[in-house]
Amino acid sequence: MASLPSPNQTHVPLSPDPGEIPVIHETQFPWVPVQIVTHASQLPAEFLEPCAERPLVIGFDCEGVDLCRNGTLCIMQLAFPEAIYLVDAIQGGEMLIQACKPALESSHVTKVIHDCKRDSEALYFQFGIKLNNVVDTQIAYSLIEEQEGRKRLPDDYISFVGLLADPRYCGVSYLEKEEVRFLLRQDPNFWTYRPLSEQMVRAAADDVRFLPYIYCRMMGKLNQQSLWYLAVRGALYCRCFCITNNDFSDWPPLPTIPDNLLVEGSAPEEEILSVLDVPPGKMGRVIGKRGTSILSIKESCNAEILMGGDKGPPDKVFIIGPVKQVRKAEAMLRGRMLDMY
Repeated sequence: MASLPSPNQTHVPLSPDPGEIPVIHETQFPWVPVQIVTHASQLPAEFLEPCAERPLVIGFDCEGVDLCRNGTLCIMQLAFPEAIYLVDAIQGGEMLIQACKPALESSHVTKVIHDCKRDSEALYFQFGIKLNNVVDTQIAYSLIEEQEGRKRLPDDYISFVGLLADPRYCGVSYLEKEEVRFLLRQDPNFWTYRPLSEQMVRAAADDVRFLPYIYCRMMGKLNQQSLWYLAVRGALYCRCFCITNNDFSDWPPLPTIPDNLLVEGSAPEEEILSVLDVPPGKMGRVIGKRGTSILSIKESCNAEILMGGDKGPPDKVFIIGPVKQVRKAEAMLRGRMLDMY
């Protein structure tokens, strides 16, 4: 990415015209301010008070320490056409994040994000926010690949750096991302330090400034069925690690299958999230040596199978996909658990 003359401004690409070939020369795009927000009054009124008459599409991301239920959310990034807002959860505190809750839960604000699962988990467990109406570019990428006849291998998810580099969507190198990852490995508390350094401001802005542009590129490629998959899978990914005792009854309802897709014999199957409990100390057996057991199950089922990993929860398996494929994965996993005894 091109160097920036000031951490308080950055280039934001304009929304592409339909069919336009993406050519990213940053100097051709307008500068917009990057604003550090410590009070809700610094945010746009249309964001704080979302409504159907003023729908918004924004780039969205979160940064923090070990971002999950037990970590610390430090910054929320919001990319608008006219500005990028870095919402400082450290200095603004609970009051500032709660002021953002209506927009984050609103169906009138589309949040474009790359891999929403942990961001949603952090927002839910740390602030009681149920992230809603996301367009997850990781999901969208996979759907477009499937539309175009390319089958994705299990666990072959496009990274944000990889997505930015893809000339179909952006064609931008993001070498600075690895620099920040190195710093995070050296000091996991990187995002807690105040005042925000020039590097922190630029890194936070870089993570969202291209998302609205990529959104426009992707939406032009997705057919009607893929658009429904994108909506429902985004909603399920938001719920994935946000386990509750009420079966998500207090969350917004999942998107229903549109009438124009309810064609006899070709309507998409309902998609669900299932959570399986694994007996304590047995997750290693479920995964198998070098992941061979879980990989075999993933290859046999057309469903996403996720584990909490180091961030947890450590004793559960999460399955997302069409009902029949989820039930198949459940049966295979339960069979694997029975083999333990």
